[in-house]
Amino acid sequence: MKRCPTCNRTFEEDWLAFCTEDGTTLVDESPARADEPPATILAPPPTPPAGDWAQPSGGFGSGQFQSQPVPPPVPPSNMGAPSGGFGVAQFQPPQPMQSGWQPPPPPPYAQGPKQGLAVASMICGLFTIVFGWCCSIGVITGIVAIVLGAYQLVQIKNNPEQNTGKPFAITGIATSAVYFLVWILLMFLYGFAIFMGSLNQ
Repeated sequence: MKRCPTCNRTFEEDWLAFCTEDGTTLVDESPARADEPPATILAPPPTPPAGDWAQPSGGFGSGQFQSQPVPPPVPPSNMGAPSGGFGVAQFQPPQPMQSGWQPPPPPPYAQGPKQGLAVASMICGLFTIVFGWCCSIGVITGIVAIVLGAYQLVQIKNNPEQNTGKPFAITGIATSAVYFLVWILLMFLYGFAIFMGSLNQ
Protein backbone atom coordinates (compact mmCIF):
# COMPACT_ATOMS: atom_id res chain seq x y z
CA MET A 1 0.00 0.00 0.00
CA LYS A 2 1.21 3.50 -0.82
CA ARG A 3 0.25 6.84 0.72
CA CYS A 4 0.47 10.43 -0.50
CA PRO A 5 2.27 12.53 2.15
CA THR A 6 0.41 15.67 1.01
CA CYS A 7 -3.25 14.60 0.86
CA ASN A 8 -2.88 11.34 2.90
CA ARG A 9 -4.70 9.40 0.25
CA THR A 10 -3.81 5.73 0.04
CA PHE A 11 -3.41 3.63 -3.09
CA GLU A 12 -3.52 -0.15 -3.39
CA GLU A 13 -1.70 -0.25 -6.74
CA ASP A 14 1.99 -1.02 -6.26
CA TRP A 15 2.94 0.26 -9.70
CA LEU A 16 1.88 3.85 -8.92
CA ALA A 17 4.76 6.19 -8.13
CA PHE A 18 2.92 9.56 -7.97
CA CYS A 19 -0.36 10.75 -6.52
CA THR A 20 -3.13 11.08 -9.11
CA GLU A 21 -4.48 14.20 -7.40
CA ASP A 22 -1.46 16.44 -6.82
CA GLY A 23 1.47 14.55 -8.38
CA THR A 24 3.39 14.07 -5.12
CA THR A 25 5.67 11.06 -4.91
CA LEU A 26 3.99 8.25 -3.00
CA VAL A 27 5.60 6.59 -0.02
CA ASP A 28 5.28 2.99 1.04
CA GLU A 29 2.90 2.59 3.98
CA SER A 30 3.60 -0.55 6.00
CA PRO A 31 1.74 -1.42 9.20
CA ALA A 32 3.75 -0.85 12.32
CA ARG A 33 4.90 -3.98 14.05
CA ALA A 34 4.39 -4.61 17.72
CA ASP A 35 8.09 -4.97 18.44
CA GLU A 36 9.01 -1.62 16.88
CA PRO A 37 9.40 1.42 19.14
CA PRO A 38 6.90 4.25 18.71
CA ALA A 39 7.66 6.59 15.84
CA THR A 40 7.64 9.74 18.02
CA ILE A 41 8.83 10.61 21.51
CA LEU A 42 7.01 13.29 23.51
CA ALA A 43 9.29 15.71 25.27
CA PRO A 44 8.44 16.74 28.83
CA PRO A 45 6.68 20.07 29.06
CA PRO A 46 9.01 23.00 29.73
CA THR A 47 8.92 24.88 33.00
CA PRO A 48 6.68 27.95 32.66
CA PRO A 49 8.47 31.27 33.02
CA ALA A 50 8.24 33.29 36.17
CA GLY A 51 5.48 35.79 36.43
CA ASP A 52 2.07 35.90 34.94
CA TRP A 53 2.18 33.86 31.78
CA ALA A 54 -0.81 34.28 29.56
CA GLN A 55 -2.00 31.70 27.12
CA PRO A 56 -1.73 32.94 23.52
CA SER A 57 -4.96 33.94 21.90
CA GLY A 58 -6.70 31.25 20.00
CA GLY A 59 -4.99 28.50 21.99
CA PHE A 60 -6.54 25.70 23.87
CA GLY A 61 -5.57 23.52 26.79
CA SER A 62 -4.52 24.21 30.24
CA GLY A 63 -2.47 27.33 29.81
CA GLN A 64 0.84 25.51 29.92
CA PHE A 65 2.77 24.95 26.76
CA GLN A 66 2.16 21.52 25.34
CA SER A 67 4.65 20.13 22.86
CA GLN A 68 3.26 18.97 19.58
CA PRO A 69 4.15 15.50 18.34
CA VAL A 70 6.92 15.43 15.78
CA PRO A 71 5.70 14.00 12.48
CA PRO A 72 7.57 10.89 11.35
CA PRO A 73 10.22 11.47 8.71
CA VAL A 74 9.24 10.57 5.20
CA PRO A 75 11.39 7.70 3.96
CA PRO A 76 13.16 8.36 0.65
CA SER A 77 11.51 6.84 -2.35
CA ASN A 78 13.54 5.10 -5.06
CA MET A 79 10.70 5.21 -7.56
CA GLY A 80 12.33 7.90 -9.70
CA ALA A 81 11.03 11.24 -8.44
CA PRO A 82 10.98 14.08 -10.97
CA SER A 83 13.83 16.54 -11.02
CA GLY A 84 13.43 19.29 -8.49
CA GLY A 85 12.25 17.17 -5.56
CA PHE A 86 8.66 16.81 -4.40
CA GLY A 87 6.05 18.95 -6.05
CA VAL A 88 3.06 18.97 -8.32
CA ALA A 89 5.05 18.92 -11.55
CA GLN A 90 4.42 15.99 -13.85
CA PHE A 91 7.14 13.44 -14.37
CA GLN A 92 9.25 14.17 -17.43
CA PRO A 93 11.40 11.39 -18.87
CA PRO A 94 15.07 12.26 -19.27
CA GLN A 95 16.04 13.52 -22.67
CA PRO A 96 18.48 11.35 -24.61
CA MET A 97 21.98 12.71 -24.44
CA GLN A 98 23.31 13.83 -27.78
CA SER A 99 26.92 12.98 -28.32
CA GLY A 100 29.00 15.98 -29.30
CA TRP A 101 31.90 13.84 -30.56
CA GLN A 102 32.24 13.39 -34.29
CA PRO A 103 34.88 11.41 -36.11
CA PRO A 104 37.67 13.52 -37.58
CA PRO A 105 37.60 14.06 -41.34
CA PRO A 106 39.88 11.84 -43.41
CA PRO A 107 43.24 13.34 -44.31
CA PRO A 108 43.41 14.90 -47.76
CA TYR A 109 44.69 12.56 -50.41
CA ALA A 110 48.10 13.73 -51.44
CA GLN A 111 48.52 13.27 -55.15
CA GLY A 112 51.98 12.66 -56.48
CA PRO A 113 53.56 14.61 -59.33
CA LYS A 114 52.05 13.96 -62.75
CA GLN A 115 54.32 12.24 -65.23
CA GLY A 116 51.91 10.03 -67.15
CA LEU A 117 52.25 11.95 -70.41
CA ALA A 118 56.05 11.75 -70.22
CA VAL A 119 55.94 7.99 -69.73
CA ALA A 120 53.47 7.61 -72.62
CA SER A 121 55.77 9.69 -74.82
CA MET A 122 58.74 7.46 -73.98
CA ILE A 123 56.74 4.28 -74.68
CA CYS A 124 55.56 5.59 -78.05
CA GLY A 125 59.09 6.68 -78.94
CA LEU A 126 60.60 3.29 -78.10
CA PHE A 127 57.86 1.49 -80.03
CA THR A 128 58.55 3.73 -83.01
CA ILE A 129 62.31 3.18 -83.01
CA VAL A 130 62.00 -0.61 -82.54
CA PHE A 131 58.91 -1.66 -84.51
CA GLY A 132 58.30 1.35 -86.75
CA TRP A 133 60.58 0.09 -89.57
CA CYS A 134 58.38 -2.84 -90.48
CA CYS A 135 55.04 -1.06 -90.61
CA SER A 136 53.68 2.39 -91.30
CA ILE A 137 52.22 2.72 -87.77
CA GLY A 138 55.61 3.98 -86.62
CA VAL A 139 54.85 7.32 -88.25
CA ILE A 140 51.71 7.72 -86.10
CA THR A 141 53.37 6.63 -82.85
CA GLY A 142 56.36 8.87 -83.60
CA ILE A 143 54.14 11.93 -84.01
CA VAL A 144 52.23 11.04 -80.82
CA ALA A 145 55.49 10.66 -78.89
CA ILE A 146 56.75 14.06 -80.01
CA VAL A 147 53.44 15.83 -79.21
CA LEU A 148 53.06 14.25 -75.75
CA GLY A 149 56.71 14.85 -74.86
CA ALA A 150 56.59 18.49 -75.92
CA TYR A 151 53.36 19.09 -74.00
CA GLN A 152 54.80 17.51 -70.84
CA LEU A 153 57.94 19.63 -71.07
CA VAL A 154 55.80 22.77 -71.24
CA GLN A 155 53.82 21.63 -68.17
CA ILE A 156 57.03 20.91 -66.29
CA LYS A 157 58.35 24.36 -67.10
CA ASN A 158 55.14 26.11 -65.98
CA ASN A 159 54.54 24.05 -62.81
CA PRO A 160 57.53 21.91 -61.83
CA GLU A 161 56.04 20.93 -58.46
CA GLN A 162 53.01 19.21 -59.98
CA ASN A 163 54.60 17.82 -63.14
CA THR A 164 57.70 15.65 -63.45
CA GLY A 165 59.14 13.11 -65.87
CA LYS A 166 61.39 15.33 -67.93
CA PRO A 167 63.82 12.47 -68.80
CA PHE A 168 60.96 10.32 -70.07
CA ALA A 169 59.60 13.12 -72.25
CA ILE A 170 63.05 13.85 -73.70
CA THR A 171 63.56 10.12 -74.43
CA GLY A 172 60.26 9.92 -76.30
CA ILE A 173 61.02 13.02 -78.36
CA ALA A 174 64.59 11.94 -79.12
CA THR A 175 63.71 8.41 -80.27
CA SER A 176 60.90 9.67 -82.46
CA ALA A 177 63.14 12.37 -83.91
CA VAL A 178 65.82 9.78 -84.74
CA TYR A 179 63.17 7.63 -86.44
CA PHE A 180 62.01 10.51 -88.64
CA LEU A 181 65.57 11.61 -89.43
CA VAL A 182 66.47 8.09 -90.54
CA TRP A 183 63.35 7.92 -92.70
CA ILE A 184 64.17 11.27 -94.28
CA LEU A 185 67.73 10.13 -94.92
CA LEU A 186 66.54 6.87 -96.48
CA MET A 187 64.05 8.69 -98.67
CA PHE A 188 66.75 11.14 -99.76
CA LEU A 189 69.13 8.30 -100.63
CA TYR A 190 66.37 6.45 -102.44
CA GLY A 191 65.49 9.52 -104.47
CA PHE A 192 69.16 10.21 -105.20
CA ALA A 193 69.62 6.63 -106.40
CA ILE A 194 66.61 6.92 -108.71
CA PHE A 195 67.92 10.23 -110.04
CA MET A 196 71.36 8.78 -110.71
CA GLY A 197 69.82 5.78 -112.42
CA SER A 198 67.83 7.97 -114.73
CA LEU A 199 70.97 9.87 -115.67
CA ASN A 200 72.85 6.68 -116.56
CA GLN A 201 70.10 5.64 -118.92
